[in-house]
Amino acid sequence: MIPNITRGSRMAGLILYLASTDADKTKNAHTDPHLVAGDAAIMAWYDDGVLDADDAVALAKHLDQPRKAFGVEVLQKDYRWDPVKKERVPNGHKHADVWHCSLSLRAEEGALTDQQWGDIANDFVDAMGFTEASGKAQCRWVAINHGTSENGNHHIHIAVSLVREDGTKASTHGDYKRAQQTCRELETKYGLEELSSVHATRGYDRAEKATAVRDEREMHRSALARKVRASASASATEAEFVRRARDTGMLVRPRYAKNTTEVIVGYSVAERPARGERPIWFGGGTLASDLKLGALREDWPDSPHLATEAAAEWNAAARNKRKVSRTGPENATPSAGVWVQYTRNATALVEKLRVLPKDDHATWAKAAREVSGAFAAWSHRLEPTPGPLAATAAELSRTAQLRAPRQHSKPAALPSIAGTAMLFMAASSKDKTAAQAALMLQLVNTAFAIHEMHQQSGRTREAQRIRAVVTEQLKPFAATMPMPVTVGAPEQGTPEKTPVPKSVELGLRGMAPIRPGSAVPTTPTPAKTHQHTGREPGPVLDR
Repeated sequence: MIPNITRGSRMAGLILYLASTDADKTKNAHTDPHLVAGDAAIMAWYDDGVLDADDAVALAKHLDQPRKAFGVEVLQKDYRWDPVKKERVPNGHKHADVWHCSLSLRAEEGALTDQQWGDIANDFVDAMGFTEASGKAQCRWVAINHGTSENGNHHIHIAVSLVREDGTKASTHGDYKRAQQTCRELETKYGLEELSSVHATRGYDRAEKATAVRDEREMHRSALARKVRASASASATEAEFVRRARDTGMLVRPRYAKNTTEVIVGYSVAERPARGERPIWFGGGTLASDLKLGALREDWPDSPHLATEAAAEWNAAARNKRKVSRTGPENATPSAGVWVQYTRNATALVEKLRVLPKDDHATWAKAAREVSGAFAAWSHRLEPTPGPLAATAAELSRTAQLRAPRQHSKPAALPSIAGTAMLFMAASSKDKTAAQAALMLQLVNTAFAIHEMHQQSGRTREAQRIRAVVTEQLKPFAATMPMPVTVGAPEQGTPEKTPVPKSVELGLRGMAPIRPGSAVPTTPTPAKTHQHTGREPGPVLDR
């Protein structure tokens, strides 16, 4: 169940909107707006009949009565965009006495009865501290159900006046976090699908989706996130990241600390617009929580010299000038030995993940970020339009995004596969090779380990999504790959295409780690030292 909170000052406008059945005035067609819950007085006056405009006006008048009777003002800090400073700046305060929250189910969950929604709404406002259960005077509130959205999400809207019956103001401090926690508790209580309390991804609003459908293209934010993730994973330094990001065709601009042009504290990216159009910019944090500049910098070395190099590249990008360095590692062609090195690293990583505690969220997130970056880089190299590699990168990126990163300790040291993104970005041609097939096999094994971790942690939805994308989308792609080359062996001429490389086929069918047993054992045991035997280990069949 997903909460979405907004604030405002026009109770009548909100209730009229929620009760409206005019498709021209609402984002979704409200076919049957009716009450499912509210404060005692409201529920004594109204039944579950369809609300009309007169009902809406009366409801709003009732909800707003304490505020008007006591003459209380509820204010909220306001901000405006400063085009010169290119940041949000304080703009005084605005009236914000109306608290509004929608509670929405995923389309796959179907619909709830009015009785179920009513019980959920009552529990929700109790937990948010708006009723007498808080030990204070109650706020007046109402919950309205108007059916299913155009995306298939059954939902209700809760409107609360933040002026209590005795004229005191209700606190909204920490309401976003409290709403999320409450929804997790209500999911358990009412047997709803439980969303992850550990991982969270950015959503897409209706306008973004509609524009992408109209233009028959991928949403800008999806494409940008994949390019940024590929560029960051392939880069050893921040300056290299800026150059690689520009090489993908994106527009890149830095966000400077106040009154400086040397201290970069953030960045924005945009797709290059068509002639006559303006670019649509997205900050790194709006693409994904792990793509904020601060999060990316955790994987790069830091020194005064490197900071100066990075600032120079950022400044060149901001002015749309040529890159400062044109001899960076992104222009080099990696040797065959590097492919062998990273395939071995990927194999060693899977071995480590087999014994990694499932609650070491920071380390799992780092591993997911690296393997997602590798698939994103490969997608950029091979797929003119988003395909199975892009889908795999997007799905694994969900595990890379922690809901509250600061609550977790630093990731444990593991064999790094970040350089695999560099290999795919630097591939000399778009032809698939046996070396790529060998590396792909180990990347798939890493995805299996992440799948097993979610499954063992009780996050069934996350596990099912990874299983689906790997088995349904990567398997047809694997059928086009040559047979994997043995690690350390010279690559032979490209053989004829086979239906599916046998070792990859076993893994895609079995969704099992490379050795018997769970990827996340209940009791961690020391990792065995990997002994190179000259044969490439492969996933085992289901037991």
